[in-house]
Amino acid sequence: MLRFANPSPDATPLFILEPDQLEAWTGSQPDSFGTWMRAAGFEGKPGQTCLVPDTQGEVACALVGVGHAQAQARSRFQLATAAAKLPQGTYAIASAHSHDELREHALGWLLSRYSFERYKASPPHKAQLVCPEGVDAASLEQIVAGEALTRDLINTPASDMGPEALEAAARDLATQHGASCRVTVGDELLAQNFPMVHAVGRASAQKPRLIDLTWGDEGPALTLIGKGVCFDTGGLNIKPAGSMGLMKKDMGGSAAVLGLAHMIMAAGLKLRLRVLIPAVENAIDGSAFRPQDILTSRKGLTVEINNTDAEGRLVLADALALADETPPDLMICMATLTGAARVAVGPDLAPFYTDDDTLAQAIAKGASTARDPVWRMPFHNPYEAMIEPGIADLDNAPKGGFAGSITAALFLRRFVEQTPRFVHFDIYGWQPVAAPARPKGGVGQATRALFDALPEILEL
Repeated sequence: MLRFANPSPDATPLFILEPDQLEAWTGSQPDSFGTWMRAAGFEGKPGQTCLVPDTQGEVACALVGVGHAQAQARSRFQLATAAAKLPQGTYAIASAHSHDELREHALGWLLSRYSFERYKASPPHKAQLVCPEGVDAASLEQIVAGEALTRDLINTPASDMGPEALEAAARDLATQHGASCRVTVGDELLAQNFPMVHAVGRASAQKPRLIDLTWGDEGPALTLIGKGVCFDTGGLNIKPAGSMGLMKKDMGGSAAVLGLAHMIMAAGLKLRLRVLIPAVENAIDGSAFRPQDILTSRKGLTVEINNTDAEGRLVLADALALADETPPDLMICMATLTGAARVAVGPDLAPFYTDDDTLAQAIAKGASTARDPVWRMPFHNPYEAMIEPGIADLDNAPKGGFAGSITAALFLRRFVEQTPRFVHFDIYGWQPVAAPARPKGGVGQATRALFDALPEILEL
């Protein structure tokens, strides 16, 4: 687990400075500090570091630059940029900051310590940070552990993260927190009326399954539903090689809800949690479902298959229908669902859909506090006609190429009728280029925002 260093009187003071704060800082320090800083060329630019010696040549303090306000607005977690540049030692933030700023610096530092080491060990992190006074270290460590779980699951290739391994990860999490986990596998999906989960996953060497984790016996009910397509070939509408390369991350929704579930259970939130994950591989063999097939969902709605590569909404539909049969107070769906969402908002923003303005405002507030950006998108009702093909109730892949993320969200909403509050996230789950506190690879999106917002949303 990624942790902060224990408080120590020997920790090196760490000053986080903007360019226009340098004069005031040097005026409050021994003259030699300012002389050294200027000789070293430290100007407070983003990511700059400088070790300042005392008269004995020992390190007296460390300086980290974060740039002007404009630079800070363009890149969150500025301290994390410098964390890898500092030499071995323990550091404690000594400059004055608000509580929210200190929390962001501490969170970013800890997130930056993550590395994926299942197949190759990484060099140990040398610099350690003491959690700033007034910031809840245990809470941040729990949040980062949930994020690390999400990243590990996404980063693991499908050879080691198929439906069976995803089930094992959910069971391990349940054991860790004293939760229950029930799994419906293979042909039993048909017997238990999960026909679309079965149809999408039946061509894989590993049997499809529905994972159902429950925890807590008091408080409001929260159901998390995550897309668990462990690898997506596209099915018979097979993807080209360039589009298939990152499809190990197509279970990013399930990884996200498991990471969020860890945060919730580790914090002991007083709620009744349920996590549903349809875990499949969209593979190809003689039993694969076909274009123009018409599937009947758990809810009874029929779906015309116009593209087997639009499979995520099919498996989610059965899980959403199950959850809606015993409606929770809040239902959250997370999925790496559409390329259209990436075209609309890029890889960094997590678009979400809800009809509840109060819920949307709480999520946006949580996103700002947690530095976990999201963006609300519309359930645009006039587009409902686009998902109605004529010979079935629904079309899984409307023609025309317009509003792909919105029509996917509208498709999912058709399976939620009884639940009073529903939100769907169309996430990317991948950091394409390394950024502060976010190495290239799998990444959690919207989970910290939701974790921060849940107490307000559910009045905990």
